[in-house]
Amino acid sequence: MENVVGKNIREVSGEEIDRFWTKSYDEGVRPSIEYPEIPLYELLENSASKYPENVALDFIGKAIKYRELDDIANRVASFLYENGYEKSRVILGCPNTPHYVATYYGILKAGSIVVQCNPMYTERELRHIAENSESKIMFAFEPMFPRLKALLDEGLLVDVVICKIEDYLKFPLNFLYSLKKQKVSIDRKVMYWKDVMKYPPTDKRVNVNPKEDVAVFQYTGGTTGLPKAVMLTHFNLVANIYQLMEWLPEVNENDVIMGALPYFHSYGMTTSMNLPIAVGAKIVLIPDPRDLKRVLESIQKHRVTLYCGVPTMYNAINNYPEVNKYDLSSIRACVSGAAPLPLEVKRKFEELTGGKLVEGYGLSETSPVTHANPINGVNKEGSIGLPIPDTIAVVVDSEGNILPIGETGELAIKGPQVMKGYYKMEEETKNTLINGWLLTGDIAKIDEDGYFYIVDRKKDMIIAGGYNIYPREVEEVLYEHPDIVEAAVIGVPDPKRGETVKAFVVLREGANVTAEDIEKFCRQHLAAYKVPRIIEFKKELPKSNVGKVLRRVLKEEEMKKKD
Repeated sequence: MENVVGKNIREVSGEEIDRFWTKSYDEGVRPSIEYPEIPLYELLENSASKYPENVALDFIGKAIKYRELDDIANRVASFLYENGYEKSRVILGCPNTPHYVATYYGILKAGSIVVQCNPMYTERELRHIAENSESKIMFAFEPMFPRLKALLDEGLLVDVVICKIEDYLKFPLNFLYSLKKQKVSIDRKVMYWKDVMKYPPTDKRVNVNPKEDVAVFQYTGGTTGLPKAVMLTHFNLVANIYQLMEWLPEVNENDVIMGALPYFHSYGMTTSMNLPIAVGAKIVLIPDPRDLKRVLESIQKHRVTLYCGVPTMYNAINNYPEVNKYDLSSIRACVSGAAPLPLEVKRKFEELTGGKLVEGYGLSETSPVTHANPINGVNKEGSIGLPIPDTIAVVVDSEGNILPIGETGELAIKGPQVMKGYYKMEEETKNTLINGWLLTGDIAKIDEDGYFYIVDRKKDMIIAGGYNIYPREVEEVLYEHPDIVEAAVIGVPDPKRGETVKAFVVLREGANVTAEDIEKFCRQHLAAYKVPRIIEFKKELPKSNVGKVLRRVLKEEEMKKKD
């Protein structure tokens, strides 16, 4: 790597970089993969052909085999063809139900683009996605309809297919659920899932160029302004699956994978849906990842072997009052992403399950996985691990010059999973993609073995009295306090220091701890300038639907207090 230190990424190709590696993977040899240039939907078709009788999805006791799932997806494709929505854009707004999986692949079979949509979006956010994507049709979870009515009335959306949870509940659950659920008033003509299922399955396909044609509009979380659409091609997403299969070669058709991460999020879509479908494994669908009782029951009942989640999920399981009642010993491996994994959370979860919990890293812009600690190799705590196969990563300064090992700068990534760009945002794309390198906006460093460490988000760095303070470092210390369940740190304005450190903490039930106690604890583990000067106790921290703690919301709440 030393031969490119100081060079600018605008002038350096990935192939020029020494791919120094580690014996953590395969005797120091970086794997290289032959990627099939196929449409993404062929992952499902191949498994349906190879493992037709394997259970693809289990949804609250309702089992759907691979041949059945492919048949349902073909009916969705038939519906889209017959109604003029081939090579179109189709909004998909559902939680993790069979509708989501079948519709996702059915849209792709029609040569159309899956427009990812969080079913919790407000009318304003839904309006933005419909306008930005230029979609005219949406598959929507039934409770969303009141937020869609205005879009239909205005003609922004032309067609909506209503998906009900009871469509895939077994009797008598479907009947009981329909009785007790809150009724949604639908006062205009719409289509329902049962109408789509009346269409005969089709084998019609349009020509797809995997490297050029977009498969998914993956909307970012919208941390600044409205969400932007990341354009992920068929090749981006297929490549990331093959990279993961190389990284975790043991994954196969006998695995049982927890489908708790929301599929409308790129992390859940790739690791907990596309990956198991590619290998013919069983997915246990969890429509609400916050339903810990169902999660724990499902792990025990289905003998779940692989579980991809976020730190708040693992932390919640660790602190679930009756967790010891459940047998979680089937878990072989878990990957944590989307946010930094506190070491205490990792250690406790591994002790609880006997499985391995490793930290990884990715972004919507990279399909999303780029780094991970090896499951069976050297696992460095606090690190996001090594670049996954065929992924090259460097750390650069503000000018784009490559920094040496040990120095801190912005993480830049190159690989087959890197997005095509942002839809209708040429300037934003130009500033983010430079000579094929993706600038991540994350501050990182690399050690002598090639392991990467995320110091923090570039925009979250706190500058207090001229010192740079990274919230993650302070949060790690707070998580070590025996009475703190959750913690988040932000910078708030300070007339003397410019900014000062404020911590938000959630205490364990029954704990009797003061702000002074926590400050004293922090002083034992942090330099004085990093110690939180303000500590606020909260019952819960704001989180995204994927479970990521939203520092942005905490900052916005602070600004409102100042007004």
